[in-house]
Parts: sequence; C-alpha cells; structure tokens
Amino acid sequence: MKISIELSLYPLDDNFLTIIQDIVEKLNQAEDLVCMTNTMSTQLFGEFAPVMAVLQDIIHYSFSSYGKQVFVAKFINNDLTPASLKQ
Repeated sequence: MKISIELSLYPLDDNFLTIIQDIVEKLNQAEDLVCMTNTMSTQLFGEFAPVMAVLQDIIHYSFSSYGKQVFVAKFINNDLTPASLKQ
C-alpha cells in the first residue's frame, strides 16, 4: 500500500532552524521514500512499511538528540507524489 505523509517539526529550542535542517537532511537521505520539502512542511511518499520505519527512526533520533519538540503529521493511504518527483 502506498502512503503520503505531510510532516511538520516544531523544536522547543532557540536553535530550531538547525534542528529542522538536520532532520530534513536525514529524511532526504532515506532511500525508501520520496521526500519533498517546502517552507512549511515536508512530504514523504512511498510504500507504507518502509516509510513508517523511516519516520519511526527519524522521530526517535530527533527526540533523543534534541529534546522537547512537536511533530505534526497528516497521513493518507494513497500516492500523492507530485508528477515532477516521479521517476
């Protein structure tokens, strides 16, 4: 099953921009998903299990590395990858 996720991160830290940039960079390195970032959120697209595994790992990494923060996510069980990102 394909999944699309919109993810926003709100670090409760004065150094929030560096934290967000680190997390986005790590998401962009993940091989099992397509990642698209804009100024308000990051969208993840791919097969359900691998995308959820990446999401679980990145949330764990972020919480353990940077402390208190809020992740907001929206999920849809469909492939909403923009045509410009499809290979």
